[in-house]
Amino acid sequence: MSRPDTFVPPPGARAYALRTARGEFAVVDAPVAEGVEEKGVALLLPGFTGSKEDFNPLHVPLAERGYRTVAVDGRGQFESDGPEGDESAYAQHELAADVLAQAAALGEPVHLLGHSFGGQVARAAVLLDHAPFRSLTLMASGPARISDSQQERVRLLRDALAVLTMAQVWDAMREMEAPEQTGTPEPGDAPGVQEDMRRRWMGTKPAQLLAAGRQLCAEPDRVAELAALALPFHVVSGAYDDTWPVPLLDDMAIRLGAHRTIIDGTEHSPNTERPVETARALADFWDGTGGDR
Repeated sequence: MSRPDTFVPPPGARAYALRTARGEFAVVDAPVAEGVEEKGVALLLPGFTGSKEDFNPLHVPLAERGYRTVAVDGRGQFESDGPEGDESAYAQHELAADVLAQAAALGEPVHLLGHSFGGQVARAAVLLDHAPFRSLTLMASGPARISDSQQERVRLLRDALAVLTMAQVWDAMREMEAPEQTGTPEPGDAPGVQEDMRRRWMGTKPAQLLAAGRQLCAEPDRVAELAALALPFHVVSGAYDDTWPVPLLDDMAIRLGAHRTIIDGTEHSPNTERPVETARALADFWDGTGGDR
């Protein structure tokens, strides 16, 4: 889980429901900074148990570099609606089709970025149709299933959701694991942040968590399929990652012929741990792609 410092959109950004051919999706949309020429639009997909707020720290530095950024809650995540108990609604091809609809609603080819589970959804969308995208960035998102230790964590969550309410699971996570592992509040967090974190958890649909967890534990290696596309790729990670070990991400980047960035001093969420450095790396890559696919 990522732990945003605040759920309040940054200055200039607005939160609203993006209307698409596949329904409405909650977004935070940050325009280019005043007086800066617009270079492009980026669509940002959050990870497992995350939300659009995980990208709040990136909006301002990317706006200053000329990029409009639109962070989205996927189907059943936080403020985007979805079925409570029907896992089929969250099949990967359904989520990929949602992303294509979101890109179409934004009205132009976009730079696509997916963090962790969001990277797997982004990859599926690009493989379904890469025409709407100017580039693909996979942030802390690996070539196939997650590590054995993370699979065990997902299995524990799945077992808990089978017998407990979302509120009970939240309380159990806070008692059993460190805040940096669960995304739950730390003792020093402001009361508003604590409530926002719980509100996000309670807003996420159980079926979405279960379906996403199954996908993370069973995702096949599709790097060769992705590498066959005529699209610029960027692999971003922290210097350490237990979900997909960094050497695995290094190898994936080589197989993709991708630009590779490691954000020093970060682990699984460079977007929240060192947003200025992460935004710089993203903008540098997007600048280098120009207008061509």
